[in-house]
Amino acid sequence: MSRLGPASIASGVDLDRLKVVLQTAARTMELGDEAVTVVTLTGDENLREYNNRYRGLDEPTDVLAFAAREQPTDPRFQPPPGTEDWLGDIVISVPTARRQAKAAGHPVNDEMRLLAVHGFLHLLGYDHAEPAEEAAMTALTNRILAVP
Repeated sequence: MSRLGPASIASGVDLDRLKVVLQTAARTMELGDEAVTVVTLTGDENLREYNNRYRGLDEPTDVLAFAAREQPTDPRFQPPPGTEDWLGDIVISVPTARRQAKAAGHPVNDEMRLLAVHGFLHLLGYDHAEPAEEAAMTALTNRILAVP
């Protein structure tokens, strides 16, 4: 399931590839086919607002994850109707993804896939605050992204 901002925000973003990489992530993590993740593609201002509200950082960021296990109270991050296996919401700033892709010298869709997987792993409780956690999360991200 996905939510999109204005059509221009997602212009050029391959939504099918995002869906496939998240399905690959779910299979890799041995989750059932019923698992649901909501992906919202938006701009820097929304990410800045969420980052400030939920993390106390008044700056935009590339991706935020709102895990169901953390029981978010914001009505924007609630299970879709009729969904029992909701993992949570992933919110990606498309303009930031575009800048990061350009700086890294790879296509924007590669960056979007990376951010989607990063957010997905956060929904499952993975973090990168400590070096060992970061190494584990990076290895898992690379494993998921390597699946054709």
